[in-house]
Amino acid sequence: MKVDVKCFGNLSEGQSCDQHGGQKVELAAGATVRALAEKLKLDVEEIKIIFVNNKEVTLDQALKDGDVVALSPKTGGM
Repeated sequence: MKVDVKCFGNLSEGQSCDQHGGQKVELAAGATVRALAEKLKLDVEEIKIIFVNNKEVTLDQALKDGDVVALSPKTGGM
C-alpha cells in the first residue's frame, strides 16, 4: 500500500519527508504509523502530534492505502 506523508518542524530537517506536497511511501498492508516513522528513520520519541486523514491518532494507528499522514514534534503553544 502507499500513503502520503508530511513532516513538520525539526522532523523535516535533513529527513526523508517534509511539509511541501507530501511524499508517497510504500508500506506493507496493515502497517502502523510507528512502522512508517521507522521506515523514514524518524525518532518516534520526537513525534508528538500525528494526524491521519485530518484526525489525531497514535503511533499504533493502522494505516490504509491512500491515507494522508502528518507528523509533527511538540511545538510552542500546542
